[in-house]
Amino acid sequence: MKQILMIEISPRGRDSASRAVADTLAARLGDLYPSAKLVRRDLAAEPLPHLDGITLQAISTKDPAEAAQLQEAARQSDQLTDELLASDLLVIATPMWNFGIPSALKAWIDLIVRPGRTFQYADDGVLGLAKGRKAILVLASGGVFTDGPWRPWDFVEPYLRQILSFIGIVDVQTIRVEGMNIPALAPDAVPKANKAVEELAL
Repeated sequence: MKQILMIEISPRGRDSASRAVADTLAARLGDLYPSAKLVRRDLAAEPLPHLDGITLQAISTKDPAEAAQLQEAARQSDQLTDELLASDLLVIATPMWNFGIPSALKAWIDLIVRPGRTFQYADDGVLGLAKGRKAILVLASGGVFTDGPWRPWDFVEPYLRQILSFIGIVDVQTIRVEGMNIPALAPDAVPKANKAVEELAL
């Protein structure tokens, strides 16, 4: 493994459960792959712009002349996409907000899901161009969404798995940090997730 890309979203710093478990995962990956480069992209510390018209045109045009004219507008998307495609493993550590992903993570996704770079349309549908990579999702939530009455309200894991599959990443494992807002479950949420990290097949 040459490079690991870790995307972190929570703005809660040391109080973030997803970041705490991501640290445990980073340490285990470092032990397993000491020669791999670990790139940690902090979307709270360095937020990305949301997709605007000029950037959308720059990353989707099929006209070589127009692409050359809009090269500067595509620069950040190019950098993020190159960073992803240079990585063997993608880690996304995110909280659940209002049953979905934070907009900061959606901004990153919109900049790396690119026709001709990470996917292309084919006669029989879509071909993911980022295939051969693996992903680990570290998902923190105030409630419990793996089972029980709140399970249908989870729009984080299904969406992330779908969008990763769209670009060709189908080998995806999930670590849950659940019940952070439930007094009976909160004290054990991070330790339980850290134990799951140690049991991951990596």
